[in-house]
Amino acid sequence: QVQLVESGGGLAQPGGSLRLSCAASGFTFDTYAMSGVRQAPGKGLEWVAGIASDSSDIPYSSSVRGRFTITRDNAKNTVTLQMNDLKPEDTGLYHCAKERTRIVTKLYTYWGQGTQVTVGS
Repeated sequence: QVQLVESGGGLAQPGGSLRLSCAASGFTFDTYAMSGVRQAPGKGLEWVAGIASDSSDIPYSSSVRGRFTITRDNAKNTVTLQMNDLKPEDTGLYHCAKERTRIVTKLYTYWGQGTQVTVGS
């Protein structure tokens, strides 16, 4: 069965950095796009970034473009989200999500339990 396990969250100061990782299993990883989504307290899921199955397309939401970088390693079945210049509004539960196809469509079939990111002083 599909499993997505996130790690790397924690507390960061404004302007700081965190690196989130997602370990995927239970499906043919290199044939699906992946996305990072987050949920702020009391709000719905917000798409943050995506990466096509072959890394040929890597879109970002306007709220994180230039600060976050998503990458994948198809040999290790992992996705990484490098988050720099963090802001308090980046606080939330971050999930790794499996897309429905090779390309990023923001339509997810599975997502993991998430890892908490809190930005504050």
